[in-house]
Amino acid sequence: MTRLRRAPLFVPGDSERKIEKCLTLQADAVILELEDGVAYSRKTQARHTVAEALRSLNFGRSERLVRINSLETGLAEADIEATIVAGSDGYVIPKVNSAATLAWIDKKLGTWEQKLGRPVGQIKLLAIIETALGVMNLAEIATATARLEALLFGAEDLAGDMGAVRTRAGWEGFYAKSAVVTAAAAYGLEAIDTPYIRLQDPDGLRAEARQALNLGYSGKLAIHPAQLEPLHQIFSPTPEAIASAQRLLAAYQAHIAQGSGVFVLDGRMVDMPMIRAAQKILQKESQIDDTPPV
Repeated sequence: MTRLRRAPLFVPGDSERKIEKCLTLQADAVILELEDGVAYSRKTQARHTVAEALRSLNFGRSERLVRINSLETGLAEADIEATIVAGSDGYVIPKVNSAATLAWIDKKLGTWEQKLGRPVGQIKLLAIIETALGVMNLAEIATATARLEALLFGAEDLAGDMGAVRTRAGWEGFYAKSAVVTAAAAYGLEAIDTPYIRLQDPDGLRAEARQALNLGYSGKLAIHPAQLEPLHQIFSPTPEAIASAQRLLAAYQAHIAQGSGVFVLDGRMVDMPMIRAAQKILQKESQIDDTPPV
């Protein structure tokens, strides 16, 4: 079972204050940022700050992820070495263009896991697809390593890479957005949507998140604490959906006990895709704990 990641929250790795603030937010995952959110002159300081936070702070139920710099910058290896010894749960890899990127990181992590006495393969990877080449190589990326648990869609960098104009409707990236969620479903991975950058537009955030949910995304990246509550709400099963799933599965079990296969419930034929969808709803509901920290 993969972890719940409805709204992974980016936090600048060079800000102790913002990292400490995120501990009170009940985010499913916190992404400690070493890439775009940190100025080049502060990369070394950010590594130290992130490592110290991982060692000394209690993140509660939040998954502790680190977004490293891309391999092309020459900074990725130092990012990993500075933070893996502090106990990161996983890494978010930007600008993944091919399987070779994840294969290199997989090998690097395996070496460190052996050094640190951690089970090999324990540290998870989430890959950001934000270039045209990454979109074209989705199948090989999705199968590059067993560590990979999610594909993240990055619309802003993709638009720049393509020379496209970023619009509110987002049609310039719709092919890629659909390709990412389709590849994730095909290879058993999570799909997490691009951040919504208009911080003063909560209605736009909700609309874009609902569109992503309807496409099959299980979450959306957050860039501000105020985005957590609406995203948690949208990417959580509603009470009605939970009740419907429970009823459907109860009916399914009753028909199985009678030796039946396909059956009709409320005038609709029920088959295995619907059963699996109901099971996913209840699995997700069982993972949710939004109780505020004491």
